[in-house]
Amino acid sequence: MRHKLLGRSVGYVTIIISSLIMIVPFIAALFNSLKTYKEYTAVPPKWIPDVFQWSNYSEVLKLGNFSSHTMNSFIVAVLSVIGALISCSMVSFAFARLRFPFKNSLFVMVLGTMMIPPVVIIIPHFIIFDTLHMLDTLTPLWVIEWLAQPFGIFLLRQAFLSIPTEYEEAAKMEGCNPFQVYMRVYLPMCKPTLATLAVFTFMTKWNEILAPVIYLTSEENFTLPIGILSLGGQWFGNEQYMVAAALMSLVPILIVFLFAEKYFVQNYTSSGIK
Repeated sequence: MRHKLLGRSVGYVTIIISSLIMIVPFIAALFNSLKTYKEYTAVPPKWIPDVFQWSNYSEVLKLGNFSSHTMNSFIVAVLSVIGALISCSMVSFAFARLRFPFKNSLFVMVLGTMMIPPVVIIIPHFIIFDTLHMLDTLTPLWVIEWLAQPFGIFLLRQAFLSIPTEYEEAAKMEGCNPFQVYMRVYLPMCKPTLATLAVFTFMTKWNEILAPVIYLTSEENFTLPIGILSLGGQWFGNEQYMVAAALMSLVPILIVFLFAEKYFVQNYTSSGIK
């Protein structure tokens, strides 16, 4: 009993220390965003400002086109999530439950594409979008997610395979066709995995920098990350505004995670049980 209690105590202490290590950079960033420029550049560092400069956040909204860039990021992230959920779930259901020639070979090929570095396909993508006259629009940033990305296919296929086939057989006995089985049986039973994919996709697209830098040239089309970076020169001498803008850009991700947390945690719990 004593050894069990000691082991649990060590585990809790480790978790607390790890959590503090993870949260300290965010606390430091919050304090930096509330400093004056003199306090921000002080040597040695001044950790806590004498007076919290909450006006830094309002200055960010005044100086930059923050609302427009946020809306662009929101459009890209939402359309990407919708496309990923629809396309990946359909392809995953086909690989998991339907029968067709070379199914396993095609699935291996899909997984093989995950080993291709994203940098390698930038030029082909650029040429394709240039030919389709999609450059300097938001379309290249979200349309790829509607073509079923390999990570989402793998994630959802494993979830579909974990569902007992008896559910599918019962639905077929009730007269359901494969699409109805997919819609009425598999999707409702895979909500945790779908929520996990939605959170991952939203975070990836919201924080994406490389693709917007390549495809966008007009400031009005900038997404939030490159919109903040583009204002670095304008905020010279007030770099604390950059920290405030970066923290403000994290708010939508936190909101999405809080809404999906129940399904997100449930997915990992059920995975561990299986």
